Amino acid sequence: MRTLLLAALATGALAASPASAAVSDGTVSTVTACIQAAAALHRVPPGVIAVLLSVEGGSIGRVSQNTNDTVDIGPMQINQIHLPTIARRWNTTPAAAREALLNNFCANVEAGAWILRREIDGAAGDFWEGVGRYHSRTETHKTRYLRKVLEHVMRLQRLAVPTERVAAR
Repeated sequence: MRTLLLAALATGALAASPASAAVSDGTVSTVTACIQAAAALHRVPPGVIAVLLSVEGGSIGRVSQNTNDTVDIGPMQINQIHLPTIARRWNTTPAAAREALLNNFCANVEAGAWILRREIDGAAGDFWEGVGRYHSRTETHKTRYLRKVLEHVMRLQRLAVPTERVAAR
């Protein structure tokens, strides 16, 4: 029950974020549908996708320069190192994959969920190791990222507490 509540809160928090405003038709239902479809396809919790979207802080059309001379693309801030593999998965060119990641919310979320699943599987099913590896395999960066994710989840949980108390009365 608590997981469902967290997922609902995370999705609600995402609905108010810049990512949701940048979806092609601008509706919360489109954001939710894209997250749910990607989550189901790649067997990851939709609430975690919503939290990662918020932690990453990307948006449609946004490219962020990294200190290692790579860029992160779109809402889930997909690193360019994934472009060749994503292009092969999507049966397209790296340039077309980059364009989709940059300007198509659902494509970006699908790729992010796929990367997350790949990292979880690469960590022998260790969910939180996979979440950390979504950001980086470097221990210090991974640990810092997991801390950010945890802080975000704890903020959402604090928002849920008053609702739970009111519902218990």
